[in-house]
Amino acid sequence: MNSHRPALTLPPPVRRLRTSVAKGAAHLATRASRATGRGAGGMIGGLVARLIEPDIMGSLIRNRPTMLVTGTNGKSTTTRMLTAALRTAFDVASNEGGDNMDAGIVSALLAGEDATHVVLECDELHVPHVADLLEPQALVLLNLSRDQLDRVGEINKVERALRQCVADHPDMLVVANCDDVLMTSVAYDAQHVVWVSAGAGWLGDSVSCPRTEGHIVRDGEDWYAVNRLPDGREFRRPQPTWWVKDGTLHGPQGERPLSLRIPGRANQGNAAQAVAAAVASAAIPFEQAVGAVETVDNVAGRYSTIQWGERQVHLLLAKNPAGWQEALSMVDRSADGLVIAVNGQVADGEDLSWLWDVRFEDFEDLAVKASGERGTDLAVRLVYADISHELIKDPLAAIQACPPGRVEVLANYTAFRDLKKALEKAAAADTKEAGHA
Repeated sequence: MNSHRPALTLPPPVRRLRTSVAKGAAHLATRASRATGRGAGGMIGGLVARLIEPDIMGSLIRNRPTMLVTGTNGKSTTTRMLTAALRTAFDVASNEGGDNMDAGIVSALLAGEDATHVVLECDELHVPHVADLLEPQALVLLNLSRDQLDRVGEINKVERALRQCVADHPDMLVVANCDDVLMTSVAYDAQHVVWVSAGAGWLGDSVSCPRTEGHIVRDGEDWYAVNRLPDGREFRRPQPTWWVKDGTLHGPQGERPLSLRIPGRANQGNAAQAVAAAVASAAIPFEQAVGAVETVDNVAGRYSTIQWGERQVHLLLAKNPAGWQEALSMVDRSADGLVIAVNGQVADGEDLSWLWDVRFEDFEDLAVKASGERGTDLAVRLVYADISHELIKDPLAAIQACPPGRVEVLANYTAFRDLKKALEKAAAADTKEAGHA
């Protein structure tokens, strides 16, 4: 039995009082978290609010137009781009810090109570019940691949849950990546779907049809399953109405070169889906939407560069095999050093066997440092990849061990989070010391 249900039987005045108390306590907790330096407050407010009123998420939405963005990789970037596009016309609430589970979503709704529209990134496992509570007008489906098997589980189970969510919300617009076999399966029967060719750099988890288990045959951009679906239909890549080719975004309203401020082929695909969702779901003009996504240059510190003494430290985040493969392609091979930092905390996934799925490249003359709490695991992988490296577990010390100049840093979730905080503190201390000199 769902322990949350009894709250719905309370008289409306009591429910309103509980919601009011929950909101007040959440705001206090958020301010306290920020004041004490414990965090940005992206989750604590939501955690406190849900303890007092478990059903607060649904009451906070108030029938506002809502869009959800989900997928294994690219959620935060696409959400930031879609939010930028909608903000050209509306006041938008969004979980821009990347807190994409229930507590983070509640915190975003509390912080944006006066907004007219809502754009939320949502963890794949949380999408079905969040959609039930918020009744989104649009769902953006990016990609699906293995991610933290000790938490997420088998990817086909996630696909089935998302497919059922789409079936349960027939009026919802679905903006789906037709290059991703699993997300295509999720959206294949949607009544309202916009197909976007956003790319599929990682193919290791889509060698078979999730519905029939038949082999997927690829022929250039096209793909199809050898076995037909149970109802006799062919399962094949849909024809997209939006696509990116040679850096130019094509859509029903025309075409426009993309001049993004963040690197990577995958981010061009993210931009395409963000623009498609903004145009199709919120009627944002095409040129206006493209111009907005082009302004995005930082997503919770990802892709940012921090000056620390004689080093310009460029930060990249990767969390799973597909994300690591894409991030590796973004590394500046002309840099003066490369630090790869890996932790294995709960938020990262404690099972790091995925390291052996990543095709680490030969970085030639780069000074490579293996770092992080699980730096030894990484170092073993680099040995087998025949990459000359040095093991320095403290990421700050690893950066200092690189030659002066540009240092590329590639880190997984908690390693990125902790290093960014430590690096900003160290850089600020150096600036303060220089000012007193």
